[in-house]
Amino acid sequence: MGAVIETNSEGRGMRRQLYAFVLVGLFGVGSVFAADDAADGWKRIFDGKTLDGWKASERPEGWTVEDGVLVGRGARTHLFYVAEEFDNFEFKADILTQPKTNSGIYFHSRYQEGGWPRYGHEVQVNVTHRDPVKTGSIYNVVKVYETPAKDGEWWTQTIRVTGQNVVIKINDKLVVDYTEPPGITLPRRIDKGLFAFQQHDPGSVVRYRNVMVRHLPPSE
Repeated sequence: MGAVIETNSEGRGMRRQLYAFVLVGLFGVGSVFAADDAADGWKRIFDGKTLDGWKASERPEGWTVEDGVLVGRGARTHLFYVAEEFDNFEFKADILTQPKTNSGIYFHSRYQEGGWPRYGHEVQVNVTHRDPVKTGSIYNVVKVYETPAKDGEWWTQTIRVTGQNVVIKINDKLVVDYTEPPGITLPRRIDKGLFAFQQHDPGSVVRYRNVMVRHLPPSE
């Protein structure tokens, strides 16, 4: 390894490939992914093993970790990421639903012991549940009635908030581009706060993996 001393761009690329190869050999593929994520500012907020950094507001038994996946089951419960607050951010997660799944992703929320979160906004996760407001909606703000997400297939949901603007994508397809009008006040104003996953309804099951977020610079 010490003999690789090229200083041109091709040589640097070779060194990076060699370095990645060595990392895979020593630590496994996950270590390389983690290094790449950090370079882009992404942070994994669910480690695939534990609920460290997370706190359920009620019915904690409704959340489990199974084979590297966060699973929500049963009646109402909210799982808050309490380790850090975010204002401008980009969030993404892989999601798997099934018939009757009724879930959601809150942002700019605050931890509370029970009930529906009073602060923040919920981005809907619902493909075929009887609620007509479907995946990608900002609940009670922007309603999406048809979604590109499908039950039984993993999809990636992205939420990007800059200033008062919210952009939501499913598998890179834009479903919502919303700018909050002046005059909106707390608790529903786009502001800052915590993320939370919602699990909702006795027959509902939802799965999340690769839960990641990165801070974005202050908006002008």
